[in-house]
Amino acid sequence: MRKPARIAWLALLLAAGGGSAFAADEGPYFSAELIEKGERLAVAADCQACHTQTGGGERFAGGYSIATPVGVIYTTNITPDKETGIGRYSEAQFARAVREGIRADGTPLYPAMPYTSYVKLNDEDIHALYAYFMNGVAPVVQHNRRTELPFPFNLRFIMPAWNSLFLEEGHFSADSSEDAQWNRGAYLVNGPGHCDTCHTPRNVLLAEYSGQPLSGAMVGSWYAPNITSDPISGIGGWSQAELIQYLKTGRAAGKNQAAGGMAEAIENSLQYLSDDDLAAIAAYLKNSPPIRDRRDTRPADSFGKPFNVEPELRGAHPPTANETVIDGAALFSGNCASCHQPDGSGSQNQAYPSLFNNTATGSRNPSNLISAILFGVERRVGDQHILMPNFGPQSYVNPLNDQQIAAIGNYVLQHYGNPAAHVTAEDVAILRRGGPAPLLAEMQPYMAPGLGGGALALLAAIAWRVRKRRGA
Repeated sequence: MRKPARIAWLALLLAAGGGSAFAADEGPYFSAELIEKGERLAVAADCQACHTQTGGGERFAGGYSIATPVGVIYTTNITPDKETGIGRYSEAQFARAVREGIRADGTPLYPAMPYTSYVKLNDEDIHALYAYFMNGVAPVVQHNRRTELPFPFNLRFIMPAWNSLFLEEGHFSADSSEDAQWNRGAYLVNGPGHCDTCHTPRNVLLAEYSGQPLSGAMVGSWYAPNITSDPISGIGGWSQAELIQYLKTGRAAGKNQAAGGMAEAIENSLQYLSDDDLAAIAAYLKNSPPIRDRRDTRPADSFGKPFNVEPELRGAHPPTANETVIDGAALFSGNCASCHQPDGSGSQNQAYPSLFNNTATGSRNPSNLISAILFGVERRVGDQHILMPNFGPQSYVNPLNDQQIAAIGNYVLQHYGNPAAHVTAEDVAILRRGGPAPLLAEMQPYMAPGLGGGALALLAAIAWRVRKRRGA
């Protein structure tokens, strides 16, 4: 499978830092069947996404860099190499790292290594994963690159306090009131699949809001939409077959197509799940508690209709360089219409999707529309390679500036999508930089001076009290 380029900042950020070698118990015999089960679980958990470097890196050897609002994170080597990887981890140490976020040397991991979801993994699955990583993965000698985050995010010792507040104890327990398929889906979605990591909004301390599971959240420059069963804000209007098709291929006609992190999850993980597991995920989502945003009045995939851009342009614009055009219709005609068609209906096989009846254009949050223009869309499913070129700074077509992308976005929204949504050049600039920063990241530059000032104030108060006592 191809290594993904996951663009994700997840709040307190990705687990990173150097790994240490520790004495482990002599490993028991693992059967081929158990190792194969572990491999399937590693695929379901999408471990490769964050632990394999882009550009041909060795599988699971770490070194993948993630740009986040508070610094670059480097992921770790999780191959069974005894010196630079996890080859000396005992099964108990492995289980603690996966489910509690504690390395073998006792160092806490940051919770963007989704141990907050993996905590739900049962003992049998942990055993299979351990068997796979110790016996089914080739050891790679690759030292971990140290992650150096600015103060106070570099203070790992505060993580136990964070865990005490936000890490739910206990592994997955089946709900006896639901059938086996629903319970399997609940386990996959909330455990190894860690869907909640992206699709659940986070609080000021970057922990998931437990009362709003799967109701949608920004992840870097992309929006992970509401996937609850609500028929307006979520996927309640999708059929079971449409959900399965989307999870398997990244596309459901008249609904949505996967881009960004979701495209990578499908490319590296979901397309390889069994049909039964995909059906279980779909069944669980279709029967999850509905959560509606009161601002939503109709499903995002219900907006828009065909509108041909060409008649209004004939003779209106002389030939000119792309960089001088600021009119949305002209920019759409010159950059988008050849693939998405002049009326926005997309290609016949929908490899280039329709721009109407499309959640990316019908959403009240236009981030995915703008990010698709900025960063492009790419996913490989089976023998198909879906590719939309990017028009951002790395474009090999025609780089567009923020004002031009905003103009295209507003043209598309007005004619094919949700006309209540609007894009400004500043909106584009924010997404180009990696998405809106959480409040905690915005506060970071003031934390050190604030703590320093607080310490000085405390010392001054102590000195005043001592002097007052001496004078008494």
